[in-house]
Amino acid sequence: MTISTTITLANGVEMPRIGYGVFRMKEHEVAFNGVTEALKAGYRAIDTAAIYDNEEAVGDAIKASGIDRSELFITTKVWNSDQGFDNTLRAFETSLKKLQLDYIDLYLTHWPKPTLADTYKAIERLYEEKLIRVPGVSNHHQHHLEEVFAVANVKPMVNQIECHPSLSQDALRAFCHEHQIAVTAWAPLGTGIVFTHPVIRNLAEKYSKTPAQIVLRWHLEIGNIAIPKSVTPARIAENLHVYDFALAADEVAAISALNTFHRTSADPDNFDF
Repeated sequence: MTISTTITLANGVEMPRIGYGVFRMKEHEVAFNGVTEALKAGYRAIDTAAIYDNEEAVGDAIKASGIDRSELFITTKVWNSDQGFDNTLRAFETSLKKLQLDYIDLYLTHWPKPTLADTYKAIERLYEEKLIRVPGVSNHHQHHLEEVFAVANVKPMVNQIECHPSLSQDALRAFCHEHQIAVTAWAPLGTGIVFTHPVIRNLAEKYSKTPAQIVLRWHLEIGNIAIPKSVTPARIAENLHVYDFALAADEVAAISALNTFHRTSADPDNFDF
């Protein structure tokens, strides 16, 4: 199956299917070099967050790249302690300045706090004012999304969730699809344990690809956006090269069957940060 390198969101905006994640890259040099390598390799989507403490480095790398802003898709997120209507608007201004941008392509709540409705209404305001191109959320279960729907004039267009072969999120992905919400998979490669599974190893051998490329292709086949992270130039490039082969339907199903409901991080219904 031929898959486009972008996905069309509910409002017609095109979002790259593979983006570059910068989680746990706090040192300026590490984040700057990682984003620089990613942009050189051909990535046009960068995913950061206020809590990652690297928005300035991301902004510096974008500026140094010389790539036209219109070619880039930049995502950032409001952290939990900054949620609520007014706080979210202030946090957005801070992120915008650190990134040295005039607008953000996609702005997300980071985790569903009790103030998620007010936080999303602030994101809607930013969307109305054309300071963001796409409103979205992150780590929202179905009931969190329904809570947002109850107050929203415009539904979230992206839900960024933990998703990988060990946590395939079938029911939540189906709900998002029903409501025209694109799913971005964070931790798309899981813990890497799945790489040693015979299903993945055999497919990697069959297609002359790495286990990571097989898993990323699986994400594309099931309709996800994925934001793999690496600081190694070879792997950064490798993670983007997943459009030159396709998995058969039974192979996609075999990978999906590896689901064990295993999370690498907290459940959005039970976290304390």
